[in-house]
Amino acid sequence: MPLIAQNHFQFILEIGAIIFALVTFTINLVPISLSIITFLSLFLSVAFTLLFGADIAMLFLSFGQNEFTHPFGPIALLAIITSLASLKVMEDSGVNVKSLQKFVFILLIGVTVFGGLMHRSFLLLWILGLFIGYFLISKSFRQKSFLTVKRILIFCGLGGAAFVCLELLSTITHMEVFSPLLRITRIETNSLASLKMVLHNTQLIGHTPGSAYWGAEDTGFASGYISLPMSFILLFGLPFPLFYGVLVTKKDTIDYMLPGIFGYSFDFGYLGLIGLVGFTLFTIIIGLMVLSEYRAKREKNNKKYLGKEVLLIGSLTAFIAQAIVGMFIFNRSINGTALLTFIFLASLVLAHVISLKRD
Repeated sequence: MPLIAQNHFQFILEIGAIIFALVTFTINLVPISLSIITFLSLFLSVAFTLLFGADIAMLFLSFGQNEFTHPFGPIALLAIITSLASLKVMEDSGVNVKSLQKFVFILLIGVTVFGGLMHRSFLLLWILGLFIGYFLISKSFRQKSFLTVKRILIFCGLGGAAFVCLELLSTITHMEVFSPLLRITRIETNSLASLKMVLHNTQLIGHTPGSAYWGAEDTGFASGYISLPMSFILLFGLPFPLFYGVLVTKKDTIDYMLPGIFGYSFDFGYLGLIGLVGFTLFTIIIGLMVLSEYRAKREKNNKKYLGKEVLLIGSLTAFIAQAIVGMFIFNRSINGTALLTFIFLASLVLAHVISLKRD
């Protein structure tokens, strides 16, 4: 049937269309008040703090771990930034939010520690996201510019200190999994061969047939290096090539060793890369334009869109941070389950443009 996806690319487009439709209907049909958004963002912040904490505890206790930071890290960032934006709105309205601010900062520190211990890529996304989030909040509420030399140095210092602490923890506990230097060494060792594979085989659409792991069975387009969660594909019984078990190391030549711009170029061609960059820029520009409209309405004492405004600040922050890290640092940050998160965040931003009429 024509609606059944024939490859990973078509499946991503179809699932993306479904997510966008669901998110658009939800935002337009469900009351999005400031109180509801504040409650949900705080609830999610607590939930992700506990989830990441349990995950790192299992790692220390050698019970295995699920690495929740890859798919859910941007959602945790969305929750924290939305909470901070909500508190800012309430503070400007004269509400005493000092106790709630302390609570949110405790959660922020918890997510930073637990998520940072699990993945260095998450730590980069988290610090970058907090920087972007505070910047958007300051601009939305016309505060003094957040971008100062002191604050930039503080963020850089926090990032450097976090990496040093992780390296010390790795040395003390003899757990190499925490070592940033080991991860960097692995990337240095494997990235050159991966880069040569991509650059020598990428075409305008897809890549040279047979150059992917599947050999002669490789069609030269959407070979599975970029895909949605494997469970989705198995659920619908789609006959796509999949990487699993020991074969994951073959996928890692692109998924882990290279930034997303190379992964998307190889699997979908240079046109696929242009499409990804264009979609990302379009979403960011639209998000900033809508955010400006919400600010104008709020300054005219229209409180109808306060919930949507803080939600958009959080969504846009998480989307930008995930896009930067995924496209220019780690492909895995916008692949697999994380790609599902990326599509969801984009939908949360773009859904604000569409308004459904009610009878």
